[in-house]
Amino acid sequence: MKTQHSSLSRLIPLLLSFIIIWAPIPLGSNRIWAWSILHSLIAVAVLLHCVVAFQQRQPLWRERWIGRFLAVPAFTALYMCLQWLDVIPGLSSADAYHTAMLAQRTFYLLLFLWLLCQYTDSVARMKAVLIAIVTAGCIQACYGSMINLAGLEQSPLFGVIEADKARGSFVYQNHYANYLALCLSMAIGWMISELNVDKVSGSRKAKLREAVSTLLSAKMLLRLAVIIMIIGLILSRSRMGNSAFFVGLGITALLAIFCYKKPPRLLKPLVLSIFVLDLLIVGAMFGVEKVKQRLAETSFAGETRDEVVLHSLPLLQQHWLTGSGAGSFYTVFPAQQQGVYTGFYDHAHNEYLQFSIELGIPLTLLLGAWQLYALWLCIQTMRTRNTRLYKGVAFGAMMANLHMLLHNTVDFNLQAPANALLFVSILALSHLAYHNPQPQRTGSGL
Repeated sequence: MKTQHSSLSRLIPLLLSFIIIWAPIPLGSNRIWAWSILHSLIAVAVLLHCVVAFQQRQPLWRERWIGRFLAVPAFTALYMCLQWLDVIPGLSSADAYHTAMLAQRTFYLLLFLWLLCQYTDSVARMKAVLIAIVTAGCIQACYGSMINLAGLEQSPLFGVIEADKARGSFVYQNHYANYLALCLSMAIGWMISELNVDKVSGSRKAKLREAVSTLLSAKMLLRLAVIIMIIGLILSRSRMGNSAFFVGLGITALLAIFCYKKPPRLLKPLVLSIFVLDLLIVGAMFGVEKVKQRLAETSFAGETRDEVVLHSLPLLQQHWLTGSGAGSFYTVFPAQQQGVYTGFYDHAHNEYLQFSIELGIPLTLLLGAWQLYALWLCIQTMRTRNTRLYKGVAFGAMMANLHMLLHNTVDFNLQAPANALLFVSILALSHLAYHNPQPQRTGSGL
């Protein structure tokens, strides 16, 4: 079903894009007041959609696959509610208050995903979502980089201690790095979709014309956006944030070369330029050596995150089936804590372990399968689709997915509402790029 583009139905996609840009601004929406604003914005979008759906007699979802895609997060939200209510023997929470909060946040993420899938039904609307993601990343990168390079001890807006690490408007620099890496992935995917696949004639005039055309096109703006966000990522000094980004880029580029029927002729030079120009030249200017130093100095003797993981394993043995309750790690962990750590740990610093403890291994495996299925759809989109933007979105979404799989082994990125919102939006884009109909008029396919 094609959405009828009434004035109100055109407003809703704009509101969804604004929500994506807004989410990271108030401390990553990681405070009660901040995520309350986020939930209110989503609620307004849902109410507007209900009005449009009633007027136009729209079905619950425009395509059947949307219902299947939303089934897993819907079941997760229901499962959290059952943990909170404690109505089923053996299924309860050690911290009902935090479980209720997590259930509420999951429910609003579900609503946002539903609207995103309903309204991102064309190439133009998918580009609008990409513009929002890249804009959000650039805002964070510019804000974080300027504060860091200015040498300010506290951020001017929220008074967050900087400690020589760029944080943007986030409290935790690794959440900032993760957010930028996700935005970067989608920007690179979009940029690849803009590359030409046809060979330019050997004449100098034709090559000069193409060079000028590139300088005046959106490709140059995207390239500048990528450079800005890479500067912000490097200044975060996040070890896994930087490492996972470049590993994800390398793996995705390698797979794309084999998956694309007709790879863009500048795909390899573009990826190499990101590694060589951005990592070496830009990185040398903005402190990549400090990231390398942190990686070299990393040792199990100096890290306490690995101790938290080891000391959490008994909790997994106790709660492996139904979980201790969403958001209850901070409540159940002190009973297993052995000694005093050098930092404050209210999360496991390993999302796989924390999800397994709080929700149980079966549901964690289901969520993992949901994420991996999106990864498989990205590969299929790059292999089978002809729309350049959809293939580029699949490239970016796969890169973001791989980054998250790696980064979540040492951090708790999905506990930040802004990061969670962006990541599930990227998973939705993976499905949309695969399922959306072919546009009536397209450029040369890839």
